[in-house]
Amino acid sequence: MIATAKRLEGIGEYYFSRKLREIDELNRQGKAIINLGIGSPDQPPHPDVIKILQEESAKPNVHGYQNYKGAPALRKAIAGWYDTWYNVALDPETEILPLIGSKEGIMHVCMTYINEGDNVYVPNPGYPTYRSAATLAGGNIIEYTLSEKNGWLPDLAALGSLVKANDKGDGRASIFFVNYPHMPTGQLPAFSFFEALVAFAKENNLLLVHDNPYSFILNNKPLSILAAEGAKEVAVELNSLSKSQNMAGWRIGMLCGAKQRIEEVLRFKSNMDSGMFLPMQLAAAKALSLGKDWYDSVNAVYKKRRIKVFELLELLNCTFSTGQAGMFVWAAIPAGYENGYALSDEVLYRSGVFITPGGIFGSAGDNYVRVSLCCTEEKIQESIDRIKATLKSKN
Repeated sequence: MIATAKRLEGIGEYYFSRKLREIDELNRQGKAIINLGIGSPDQPPHPDVIKILQEESAKPNVHGYQNYKGAPALRKAIAGWYDTWYNVALDPETEILPLIGSKEGIMHVCMTYINEGDNVYVPNPGYPTYRSAATLAGGNIIEYTLSEKNGWLPDLAALGSLVKANDKGDGRASIFFVNYPHMPTGQLPAFSFFEALVAFAKENNLLLVHDNPYSFILNNKPLSILAAEGAKEVAVELNSLSKSQNMAGWRIGMLCGAKQRIEEVLRFKSNMDSGMFLPMQLAAAKALSLGKDWYDSVNAVYKKRRIKVFELLELLNCTFSTGQAGMFVWAAIPAGYENGYALSDEVLYRSGVFITPGGIFGSAGDNYVRVSLCCTEEKIQESIDRIKATLKSKN
């Protein structure tokens, strides 16, 4: 008998993987679905980044295996990026580990620190990969609920009681996943919140794993948890070029933290993959050197699209905050729908537009939907027109 490993029990196929197959089938039927669901940037990287990749790839001596810790040029560029934008000093030799995507980094961290049955705290709503990666590593998942009433921030007082109630008394630190600017809600952090989180982690013997890929999108003040005093003692930070540099398909991320943490994760990572293609690393270094003009140009496009998405959501009688960061808009569904899945399916099957049901991010997202800004203004307008036509025929 051929059977899957027990670690896959309770782990289903990723929602978007299933849904994209359904959308592909609808498209084969001639439905021409407009996908406003996934946050894959549709704008290209800076032309100079592409130029570096082309030039370096043409060289004959760049095609071999690379250092597991990444090229010095990339690590230095990451350190410079953190210093310039986050006011965080990192030693490029010891406190930075380039990754083949930060999603993979989540798995590396889980496999490095989680033993069977160890407690792992994940946000609800939150990025589903935190839960699945921790489960695959054998962790005991404990949700902490975020609510709109509390500004989508954790209630640290209530969390303290939760952590103490679940303490196994073995002295091992529990992993605590946190992600601000928050996905899916777009909630921005205050620096005082990061300071409070670091203090909370020290008091409760937690390893904070901060996932920070959205800090440059529709946000004028990028923040890193590592800027908080003493953060390196209890926190590591995952970051990525996928969103900020329009390089999602390049799979370039990073883990930053104390020398000991980097060495520990490298013990696992070096047995799982190799260094990235050198020309990609050198192009990534160029991307990290771009100035304010680059981020302003990217955000100018997203700002225009966000206005159109606001119009679409108002048409659906959804309510939302206009101060969200990131490349999505999170919105509460109107009365009359069982949940966000019902609204999403209605818009998909009646209007040919896909928006993401909030429930895929956890039960606390059941009454919400999320709309991506990674689609042209013209396509968003076409979505609006389709929904208007559907509503008119419905009435």
